Amino acid sequence: MTYNYEYFLASVVQQQAAFSWLLATIAFLFIINQRQPRKRKTPPGPKPWPITGNLNLLGSIPHQSLDSLSQKYGELMLLNLGSTPVLVASSPKTAKLVLKTHDAVFASRHTPALGARLFEGGALFWSPYGPWLRQGRRILSSELAVTRKIDSLEYVRVEERISLVSRLYEAAAASKPVLLRDHLSKLTGSISARLLSDHKKSCKTGDGRELRTAPIDMKRLNELVDEFFRLGGLVSNLGDWVPWLRPFDLQGCEKRVKGFSEEYEQFLDPVIEEHRALMKAAGKDFVPNGLIDVFLQRADDPNVEESEVALTRHRIMGLIHDVVSGGTDTSTGSLEWAFQEMARKPNVMEKAKEELDRVIGRERWVEEKDIAHLPYIESIIKETFRLHPVGTLLPRYSMEDCNLDGYEVTKGTLVVVNVWSIGRNPEYWERAEQFLPERFLGSDIDVKGNDFSMLPFGSGRRMCPGYNLGLKVVQATLANLLHGFNWKLSGGMKPEDVSMEEVYGLTTHPKFQLSYLIEPRLPTHLY
Repeated sequence: MTYNYEYFLASVVQQQAAFSWLLATIAFLFIINQRQPRKRKTPPGPKPWPITGNLNLLGSIPHQSLDSLSQKYGELMLLNLGSTPVLVASSPKTAKLVLKTHDAVFASRHTPALGARLFEGGALFWSPYGPWLRQGRRILSSELAVTRKIDSLEYVRVEERISLVSRLYEAAAASKPVLLRDHLSKLTGSISARLLSDHKKSCKTGDGRELRTAPIDMKRLNELVDEFFRLGGLVSNLGDWVPWLRPFDLQGCEKRVKGFSEEYEQFLDPVIEEHRALMKAAGKDFVPNGLIDVFLQRADDPNVEESEVALTRHRIMGLIHDVVSGGTDTSTGSLEWAFQEMARKPNVMEKAKEELDRVIGRERWVEEKDIAHLPYIESIIKETFRLHPVGTLLPRYSMEDCNLDGYEVTKGTLVVVNVWSIGRNPEYWERAEQFLPERFLGSDIDVKGNDFSMLPFGSGRRMCPGYNLGLKVVQATLANLLHGFNWKLSGGMKPEDVSMEEVYGLTTHPKFQLSYLIEPRLPTHLY
């Protein structure tokens, strides 16, 4: 009995020791596990390659490639472009999360080499979120977003449309084919130039002198803006995504950006100095004649609050660039896409003309106030914005860690809203790939950043400050071009031959410019 009792005690001691070791091991493993960083829940996405990440997946038309990838990985998708994490939002729901719910977190922008070098970072488009972006947007909004000021400059838009109509009428009389893009670029460029500096107006001094500036060389300025949009595409410069490759400049982008920036400054310098000299000559009699004068006055104003960012030469250049780039290429592209679609569907053009004849008649031109009574014209423009947003990818940048729809997004993540993909999402749009303006008749969907199924001007803190002005230009121009002329494809081209291929950049345009034969449809005295 003694032997069995001692054996029992020994067994108990061994079991207690084993149990203690087990508890110690569990505790040790628990502590180690707690000290290890938890694996973050990140959005799904393709596996990246070393060094270049997923750059190889973007192709020549990134918004289309990203749309295809989102169909596999979902409406929130994480890629790596080089060493930069990139979150892609491809639905109205996720766009709203980025641009509204977490707008303050994603209000900044990733700054590429072009944005950093151009005017030493003075342009607002690539500016990170901070005092200069807020101040610059306030300045532009006070001039471009106030209804009273927009209406006061309607005469400029009317005069430039009259010039456009006259040029087209001459081409029609000579039976010359019309390349519409060239005419539209001249229209939008001339409007932007006169917003900056109206050479048709003079400043009268107290001694009776009339001072005026020379017209801006809009042809050259348009060339510079076109180059900006070409250089600024999402993946145009490998060095922006793989920083250690930047010194090698494998694509020659750094050299092009440097040369482009210098050319742009050399063009704007004498323009600004001419305005500065006119201000000095006019003295106390000086009255601002365009936005350049407004910028210079503000820069020299001794009463400006000390908290404001200094309006330097480079920042004034940046604001000038923002006005031109926001008002020319985008409006031209939208109008060109509208005509491209109507060339494929002539019945849409005929319906628009029927509405114009019914509402306006054939004894006058369309005025901006008429647009509210032309729902089919408005619908054509909305449908164009849906299928062909000129700015296909809206870039944002995360300023802090954030939880987005259950996923963890780290500070420093580039966020891209694929507006092109959203506009063609079959879950939100019936017959999404077809051009059907009728879908918007009776619809309350607007284009002013409130409806996230269509975002031609963006939304939130970085929404285009001049969207209302741009919308007026596009609406009135389209209406008057359809009202004033019959349009027919030249060279025997048929509607089914019209290509809808794109050329990608910061803005996206038709790859092939169409040529039209036109004829007047209103009484001769109106031209």
